[in-house]
Amino acid sequence: MPYVNIKVTDEGVTPEQKRQLIAGTTQLLVEVLNKSPSTTFVLIEEVNTDNWGIGYQTVSEL
Repeated sequence: MPYVNIKVTDEGVTPEQKRQLIAGTTQLLVEVLNKSPSTTFVLIEEVNTDNWGIGYQTVSEL
């Protein structure tokens, strides 16, 4: 039962893009690991850019 957690910044990811991420991730696990789609879980977390840092700055600052 695979569980994949995808984290992205909350900068306008559309519902269609999320569907594509879920479908593509699931298909990859089916093809590579022979996992069942019915037991494959994909979670997408949107992180506020104030809470995501690169180097010494937040993404909001960059």
